[in-house]
Amino acid sequence: MTKSALITGITGQDGSYLAELLLDKGYEVHGMIRRSSTFSTSRIDHLYRDVHEESNLRLHYGDLTDGQALTNLVLDLEPDEIYNLGAQSHVRVSYDQPVYTLNTVGLGALCVLEAARLLNQRKPVRVYQASSSEMFGAVLETPQKESTPFNPQSPYACAKVYAYHQTVNYRLGYDLFASNGILFNHESERRGETFVTRKITRAAGRIKLGLQKKLYMGNLDAKRDWGYAKEYVEGMWRILQHSEPDDFVLATGRTATVRDFCDLVFKQLDLNYEDYVEIDPKYFRPAEVDLLLGDPSKAKEKLNWEASTTLEELAKVMTEHDLELAERDAHATKFHRTQAD
Repeated sequence: MTKSALITGITGQDGSYLAELLLDKGYEVHGMIRRSSTFSTSRIDHLYRDVHEESNLRLHYGDLTDGQALTNLVLDLEPDEIYNLGAQSHVRVSYDQPVYTLNTVGLGALCVLEAARLLNQRKPVRVYQASSSEMFGAVLETPQKESTPFNPQSPYACAKVYAYHQTVNYRLGYDLFASNGILFNHESERRGETFVTRKITRAAGRIKLGLQKKLYMGNLDAKRDWGYAKEYVEGMWRILQHSEPDDFVLATGRTATVRDFCDLVFKQLDLNYEDYVEIDPKYFRPAEVDLLLGDPSKAKEKLNWEASTTLEELAKVMTEHDLELAERDAHATKFHRTQAD
């Protein structure tokens, strides 16, 4: 019998990779997207075109802040698995929009859990909650594992902690198969351009081709545990295939600074990042998180999951992709200038 899954945040980096994975595994995939006057499905357009005739992928309008509509959708679709990946996921933006961040990240997760609870009265459903290494914040131990106390340092992280505990509460209080994946930083060529790794690779390609002169950054000494998003969605799926609901850290177990990543990317293009990167105080967080380093040993032992892509390989993939985008930008700029002449 074909399994079905509902993914919130399907148009994001993780959602698009997860949709690919589930479709390859023969799932019927449903994605929830927000209604907009412009299309925001670029990351999954290839999937929708490829499988539209077979109806393996279907998109539905909805919003994590509209609990009743979300419940109606879940009860109508009756998915076997729900992956809650939707959120206002930018840490710096959460300082400017703390209430909206709590509504989407925290209360949105609660709405998903409540909808799943109601469905669970009809048929079994499994829920994956996208938790974050940002919950560890100003870390109380290194490396961070499932038992490490949370010490959040941003509105986003506080909202994620709320969602985490509600997930545990629904697991214990309502006997719902609800699991948290505590994912450390995971990047790809599909990462949003305002996130630090993609900001770096995008700028480096443009600088290489003369489309941009400088890259303005915040804290270059922040240390992060960076992996490849495409591998991490496999971990999400394995979490829901586990024999019992539980919480798992997904990480590489290695850390590097933002400065290290800059160096790797610019070297790919035969450039010295020090010639182009400048510090702008506006990009510093009000409360900085200096070090995140995950311990993925539980996931390796119980899920047989581990990250395999190195930071050097990840930087290469992202840099090559964004250099190609920069080449297109350069070609378009040249074309428009020619037309203007």
